[in-house]
Amino acid sequence: MSKQRILIFIVAYNHEKLIEGVLNRIPASLSQFDTEILIIDDASADRTFETAMNYKMEKKPPFEITVLVNPENQRYGGNQKIGFQYAIENGFDALALVHGDGQYAPEALPELLAPILAGEADGVMGSRMATHFGALKGGMPFYKYVGNKILTAYQNFMLGTDLYEFHTGYRLYSVDALKRIPFDLVTNEFHFDNEIYIQMLLAGMWIKELPIDTFYGDEICHVNGLRYAWDIVKTTTIASLQKTSFFYRRKYDLSPRGQRPDSFVRSKLGFLSSHSLTVERIPMNCRVLNLGIDGGHVARALKEKGCRVTGIDQYPETPDHPFDKYIQASLEEDLLPESLGSYDRVLLMDIIGRFGDPDRFMEGLAKKARALPELRIIAVNGNVTFITNRLLVMLGAFNYGKRGILDLSHRRLFTLATLKNLFDGYGFEIEEIRGIPAPFPLLFGENAFSGLLINLNALLMRLSRGLFSYQIFLVARPRPSLQWLLDETREATRRRERHPRSERPASENEAHGA
Repeated sequence: MSKQRILIFIVAYNHEKLIEGVLNRIPASLSQFDTEILIIDDASADRTFETAMNYKMEKKPPFEITVLVNPENQRYGGNQKIGFQYAIENGFDALALVHGDGQYAPEALPELLAPILAGEADGVMGSRMATHFGALKGGMPFYKYVGNKILTAYQNFMLGTDLYEFHTGYRLYSVDALKRIPFDLVTNEFHFDNEIYIQMLLAGMWIKELPIDTFYGDEICHVNGLRYAWDIVKTTTIASLQKTSFFYRRKYDLSPRGQRPDSFVRSKLGFLSSHSLTVERIPMNCRVLNLGIDGGHVARALKEKGCRVTGIDQYPETPDHPFDKYIQASLEEDLLPESLGSYDRVLLMDIIGRFGDPDRFMEGLAKKARALPELRIIAVNGNVTFITNRLLVMLGAFNYGKRGILDLSHRRLFTLATLKNLFDGYGFEIEEIRGIPAPFPLLFGENAFSGLLINLNALLMRLSRGLFSYQIFLVARPRPSLQWLLDETREATRRRERHPRSERPASENEAHGA
């Protein structure tokens, strides 16, 4: 078997006096692998590049050494991006980031690399805070220690993690993992490491923390502490709130490998929502056609009511789907690949706004539905004039996001009035149209606080449905088509011909006389 390929990547900036000591400390035991050292001098003002080149030529180290210099300073993150690209381009298996000032001990490399080489982790972080007060004993200034603890606590809370620290610079990666994240889109500044971690977290990767010793020497710190803290708070907040659709950044649009795009849809059955209202409005033992399966949560609840449910969506069926029948189809391309005659209810679960041409879909739906006057259509759609959208527009931030009213799949936007007009324009009578509160329990959990917010939202909808409705809930029945009315007229005529007025049964004459 060929040896695993390891890249020891040293980022260097004005480290002329320190770089040689760092190189001397890299364990010779790593020569058992196909190991290369890459040094990238980030346009230093001193002789860092020349010192590294002299070491390569004169010391005859046990590893191949490549020394590069950036023509212009790329900042901390920008320099790493170049090294990551080098690792991918040259087919390495693992990359270990080492700082040219020696603050992070190269002696720990074999231990830190082990989980990646064994396939047990996609990344490893060497933590100075994993041992009680170990960082302080190693010389970390007290203000940095406290700042590290506060920022890490905030990030753990926002991201749902449990790290000892987010702010170590000792990081090691599987190169395959780096290929799977858009690291080129993250910052070039000092919070680069944090954004890479967030990307890996959102992509469902496993990052392991291992304790390391702390050493503070004569190195010069180029980090502006207050600016760094602000950048950390801002990027963590945006990343964690992206799921609410208040923020969207392409660099955080990630999901675990193999995850279906619709798998993030969570059940909203436990509180006043589009899911719970839909289930409430459907009688027992109904035959339901579910267009846009919305995670299958409504279908599962309907099965408990004895309903037979057919699902149609663009995604392949899953082994655990709740449908009696499932059809994989693009509703925009195939319109309605199923006859409506065998159904009592048709559910349009937040799909109308996903069509580039909703009118074409509605025309096809009306053509089939208006021959079935007893059919009922239940439609759910986002309300684009919800107050948060208005506020964001006022601030110049009309953001599409991963989910919500403005998720990336939406191509047409509706208000209560425009959705009502759409159905009315294609021959449907509106039996019910109402607003739905924002799904606060998805943000804060199903608790008293979320219940209070839903009740407050419901109260505000009484003042202004257009302003405070998060979603629109609509129930419509098809007006009989002219063809249906003509057919009914013909059938009534045939009945009259068989039973002229004077010959009708007495009970029928009495009913009409009454």
